[in-house]
Amino acid sequence: MFCFQCEQTVGSKACTKVGACGKSPQVSAAQDELTAALVDLARTVEGKNTDSSMDGLMMRGLFVTVTNVNFDNQDFKELVEEVRSQTSRLGGSATFPAAALWRGDPDIVSLRSTLLFGLRGMAAYAWHARALGHTDETVTGWLYKGLREIECEHSVTEWFDLLMEFGRVNLKCMELLNAANTGTFGHPAPAQVTTTIEPGPFVVMSGHDLLDLEELLEQTAGKGVNVYTHGEMLPAHAYPGLRKYPHLKGNFGTAWQNQQQEFAGAPGVFVFNTNCLMPPKASYADRVFTSAVVAYPGLKHLPESGGRTDYTPAIEKALELGGYKTRQEFTGINGGKTLTTGFGLEAVMGVAGAVIEAVKSGAVKHFLLVGGCDGAKPGRNYYTELVAKSPADTFILTLACGKYRFNDLDLGTVGGLPRLIDVGQCNDAYSAIRIALALADAFKCGVNELPLSLVLSWYEQKAVCILLTLLALGIRNIRLGPSLPAFISPNVLAVLVEQFGLKPIDTAEADLKAILG
Repeated sequence: MFCFQCEQTVGSKACTKVGACGKSPQVSAAQDELTAALVDLARTVEGKNTDSSMDGLMMRGLFVTVTNVNFDNQDFKELVEEVRSQTSRLGGSATFPAAALWRGDPDIVSLRSTLLFGLRGMAAYAWHARALGHTDETVTGWLYKGLREIECEHSVTEWFDLLMEFGRVNLKCMELLNAANTGTFGHPAPAQVTTTIEPGPFVVMSGHDLLDLEELLEQTAGKGVNVYTHGEMLPAHAYPGLRKYPHLKGNFGTAWQNQQQEFAGAPGVFVFNTNCLMPPKASYADRVFTSAVVAYPGLKHLPESGGRTDYTPAIEKALELGGYKTRQEFTGINGGKTLTTGFGLEAVMGVAGAVIEAVKSGAVKHFLLVGGCDGAKPGRNYYTELVAKSPADTFILTLACGKYRFNDLDLGTVGGLPRLIDVGQCNDAYSAIRIALALADAFKCGVNELPLSLVLSWYEQKAVCILLTLLALGIRNIRLGPSLPAFISPNVLAVLVEQFGLKPIDTAEADLKAILG
């Protein structure tokens, strides 16, 4: 096998025997075969109209290849067959070899891979928006276009032009998802979320899909089963359409990579709906369920009926287990018992006047956007230290699951507002971008002239598409860690450094000194 698409890849080079995520060589090969089949389909439909079914197949085919989504070889075989069947029906054929994905000049492989991984991330966002009835022809069309470009010959300059075009389209996709989520569930409002688990049966939902959570809440209502979020589902507590359910109680555990320790011995049920699943330990595998695009050999996959997930098996298992007998007082990794979330675009704009005044008065001297994915690889304590050691006159904006490194810290307030502002999921990167643009507009300057520094952590492919969007917007001097992507060649990195000021993280102390002066 050969895989270097995530941050924890072996030796920061590539997984060649078994995936660090836990996927087998057989699944890795099947993912490559599926990608090649999607390239053939994309070429076949060029100049033709696609339908909703085919668009959904394209999104699903890209989404399931994102790290920690699907580990089931049989699922991939069926998807390959379905894609090949569509291609054949339209008069196309299987001509793109899977091995060609990782073959060729190292710089071209690097740029080709960057586009492919970005497409996988955007497909995940498009999938979530589509589930809520929101689609965009430009976004969907670019999934096909991007895959066609994968097999084309381009100069380095042309590849960079494509990546910037993709970044702009992904901004449109994130805007689409933001409209889908807020249009369905209302605009997020700040919410304090407990980490305490109440006595009685419970189901924990992990992932990103808010519609899945709503369906679970509807199906557990009145049945004596409490519901908790996990990982990237934490921001769900901020949406009025979800927090109205009284049995949505709080948040279980911390970031996704800690699940094998945190789930062991827990007398509850765990449901995964997107890319957060680790190979489950035998001690709790019987209480883990998958839904939507997620699958793992031996785990129970929840059935669908009428386009909705049927949570009956998970609910029955939760009732059977019974939950904890007494209240359990859990904490975040730093000992905090309460997490605050919900500072989306509307919420921040509602206090924009206070933020601007805090800057003008000198109470706030700098904004740090510390966001991105968490992961198991060493070096991520950097983000805890960066936030903990930041001076009291800085605002910390955050999003995605990397915030679990520090979101239970009590950082106090500045200018009457909490210093730590959780914008939401990685899916909410659009809000963070709009907040930065609004601040630039308020101070009549460009984003790069703001007292704002971006310090990002990456793990998987959604982080790739967000980074490309930031670069396409002309945002410079982004710090990235805990290690640089293995798929970025030295020559490509040199261009990113020269043109965009992209740089690897150093120590927390050194970076704070460089950022704050």
